[in-house]
Amino acid sequence: MRPFLALKTLLFTLIVPGAVLIYVPYWLLSDPYSNLPHANLAWALPSGLFIILGLAIYLRCAWDFAVKGLGTPAPIDPPIKLVITGLYRRTRNPMFQGVLLLLLAECLLFTDPLLLVYAGSIALFFHITVVFREEPDLASRFGTSYSHYCRQVPRWGFALKAFSPEPI
Repeated sequence: MRPFLALKTLLFTLIVPGAVLIYVPYWLLSDPYSNLPHANLAWALPSGLFIILGLAIYLRCAWDFAVKGLGTPAPIDPPIKLVITGLYRRTRNPMFQGVLLLLLAECLLFTDPLLLVYAGSIALFFHITVVFREEPDLASRFGTSYSHYCRQVPRWGFALKAFSPEPI
């Protein structure tokens, strides 16, 4: 069962986050001949750190969805158990925060205003999705367990706090 969840998670990741993080930015940044602008090497180190952190956050969340929640990040195949462990102990949306860190890395690396507007649009889209679709859905699926979780854990607490050893 879990290898099948891993395959579904991989396919979702290639399609949805792949589009958000690779395909659309490539389209926005490339010229008519599909040439990308040169990266800003002054920002390569911070960008690299954001890439490592963003990937680690996304992969940990995907792992928790499959192992703890028995589901995937895909809205059509969500976890069947409420995931409140790992990074979800500190923030209710670490996966979105990981993706935003990856977008921030791209913004730093390519310093393109259009990419910055795109990243801001994605952040707004994530917030609207969380407030108007995900939270009502989770409240109806998990009831008081989710309500209690929402009272304990902030919606947009910074995911890196989850690496601190103190319990919530």
